[in-house]
Amino acid sequence: MNDAYSDSIAKWRDERLAALTAEDGWLNLTDRVAIVPGRMTIGSDPQNDVQISAGPGHLGTLELSADGNATFDDGQAQHQFQRVPDNPPRLKTGGLLLEVTQVEGAFALRVRDIGAASRKAFPGIESYSTDPEWRIEADWIPLDEPQDVEIDLVTGARDRVRITHQAEFTHEGQVVTLLPTHEKSGKPMFVIRDRTAGRETYGAARFLIGEVSGDKVVLDFNKAFSPPCAFTEFAVCPLPVAQNIMPFEIRAGEKKPADH
Repeated sequence: MNDAYSDSIAKWRDERLAALTAEDGWLNLTDRVAIVPGRMTIGSDPQNDVQISAGPGHLGTLELSADGNATFDDGQAQHQFQRVPDNPPRLKTGGLLLEVTQVEGAFALRVRDIGAASRKAFPGIESYSTDPEWRIEADWIPLDEPQDVEIDLVTGARDRVRITHQAEFTHEGQVVTLLPTHEKSGKPMFVIRDRTAGRETYGAARFLIGEVSGDKVVLDFNKAFSPPCAFTEFAVCPLPVAQNIMPFEIRAGEKKPADH
């Protein structure tokens, strides 16, 4: 195996672990509560309009507009939720990180405990041995016309996404076509499942970010990773479309978390 390639995968895994255990990672979520536009008090006291399980009895007052803009009054000043690339609007207050999420027009307040011990004690992520054969250069094919596709979410709800391209490669003599149903930092993201799901990898799906170069897209399955819902019940993850469920094993990338 090329040492530079092996080192690059090791570096990617280190960055992945750092992101997962960061204060805005997926290990310190405490709540996800449905909310509607309007003005509402937030806190751990049940007398609040929206009760959360972390933080002070009365954290403050959230005001949410129908277009998703949100402000928060902590009793001393009013603060605007800030938009962050690849993330919902967010605000730090009272040792918590608040985010206003939206799926198919439905809003929710997502809460992270910045100092949570759970992320500090995280044992790490187990992965398969790096296998350069699973770094695949696939054809990146534009669709004749963009397609609007409905996808299922782990909550039982559905979302709608627009697809403009597909990735195509050959595995063991069979043509495999994958659809990128999402985007991450401007790159196509594939929600996939293979025959290791449920036994060795997370059962619902894994995610894979493609690297596009001209009419090719690199699908490096050594970087396939478990979705947020593998680590918390408060994440809303997409499930793979039928075309992205592969009838063979991909023994590369992340394995399922220890408690799954």
